[in-house]
Amino acid sequence: MDIVEVIKQQIAENTILLYMKGTPQFPQCGFSSRAVEAVMSCGQKFAYVNILEHPEIRAELPKYANWPTFPQLWVKGELVGGCDIVTEMAQTGELKTLLDAAAGEANS
Repeated sequence: MDIVEVIKQQIAENTILLYMKGTPQFPQCGFSSRAVEAVMSCGQKFAYVNILEHPEIRAELPKYANWPTFPQLWVKGELVGGCDIVTEMAQTGELKTLLDAAAGEANS
């Protein structure tokens, strides 16, 4: 399967999806660590892809997303942003509102 199709499928099948370096339990970079903390603090279940284990996704996703860096948070098929945006939204409460709404729609 074409790697871009894999990415599209992952984004379509997961309401809240974090592309990151490492795993939520063992983030492999500071930016991924901060982003995953912000997402986890909102209390919703989310999926993740460890791009260190998937070099083809690591290579293609920035082109597909038109976003050069990792982590990348996707909610309901839309790119929310990277570490700075996610942590900023967490501080203002915007992230929890977004994730709660997305999770609520996914569960209804």
